[in-house]
Amino acid sequence: MGLRFRKSFKIAPGVRFNIGTKSSSISFGGKGLRYTINSKGRRSTSVGIPGTSISYVSSSSSKGYHRTKAYSQRQQLQQKQKEIAKLEDYQGNQHEMDLFYNQIELLTSIHKERDDSVNWEQIKNSPHPFGKSPIGPLEKEAIRRFEEFKPGFFVWLFNQEERSLEKLKKAIEEAHLQDLKNLEEWRELVTFAKKVLDGETDTYFKIIKEMEPLADLSEFGSGFELSTDNPSYIEVEFDAHSEKMIPPKEKSLTQTGKISVKDWTKTKYYDLQQDFICSCVIRIARDMFSLLPVKEVYVHAFEDLFSSQTGNTTRKCILSVRFKRQVIESLNMELIDCSDSMANFQHNMDFKKTKGFLPVQKLEPASNNK
Repeated sequence: MGLRFRKSFKIAPGVRFNIGTKSSSISFGGKGLRYTINSKGRRSTSVGIPGTSISYVSSSSSKGYHRTKAYSQRQQLQQKQKEIAKLEDYQGNQHEMDLFYNQIELLTSIHKERDDSVNWEQIKNSPHPFGKSPIGPLEKEAIRRFEEFKPGFFVWLFNQEERSLEKLKKAIEEAHLQDLKNLEEWRELVTFAKKVLDGETDTYFKIIKEMEPLADLSEFGSGFELSTDNPSYIEVEFDAHSEKMIPPKEKSLTQTGKISVKDWTKTKYYDLQQDFICSCVIRIARDMFSLLPVKEVYVHAFEDLFSSQTGNTTRKCILSVRFKRQVIESLNMELIDCSDSMANFQHNMDFKKTKGFLPVQKLEPASNNK
């Protein structure tokens, strides 16, 4: 036989507080009518006639019961709306994390991209667009169509032969002009190729300005300055602005689908900064080698570094690398660690795991060394 415990306290006229083994309750009213609220959410109403054994008891759950379908449906729709909102929050958070991870991957894989190589020797020796003919290929084709024109049934039926011939004559004129334009572009390109192969450095800069090899890096906020006084090499200075590129906080997605944001640890931040800078200098060198017939590329990376002595930031060189064509072309760009790969080249870099980059001297081109 199970034991039950029940204790009742009067806390006000007509109000009692009841304690049981599994729950507690509070009741209101007298012998004829009492209303009880249980700690488990159950409500009961007791109605009886004093002096008789006749009574009526009704009870209900705190969850409520709605007599109409509309009330019940509203609860279901509200619950569904909460679920939809929760799902939208999760998807939005997942998208934000995808953007974050993409930004990190982008910063460390810039070196994998490269402009297509230009074969200046092949351009210099490219054949005349007209061949041995006095007229261009487009005009020649337009003349052939004019001479072989035969009016069809509908052209004859609607008397459109003269109009069709006029169109073909106009097409010959347009083809002639286009051939002349193509011929002029070919001559300019061949002339450029000869100047490039002859080592005219002014032509180097014209080509760089025209082709904009570092345009996508400029979108990152980087600024560039190119110089050379020798056709065998080119120098590139660039402002990295890594503080603008690296996300200010580290993000992660919790098991509940929420985004956790926290400060980078010093080692994580500076490792990411180093990979970003090294990836940039490799990419710059690759683009220069693809575009120009130089043997060496000198890349100097600059950052605004804070000085505790002056309390100000000053533009300083933080990485200077001398790239050689044969060496950089031998590297597997898909697998290298950009920071570690600097060991393949002569370079100046002073990097600390907990301090980041420190100022270094620019490397001087070999032709300028005394």
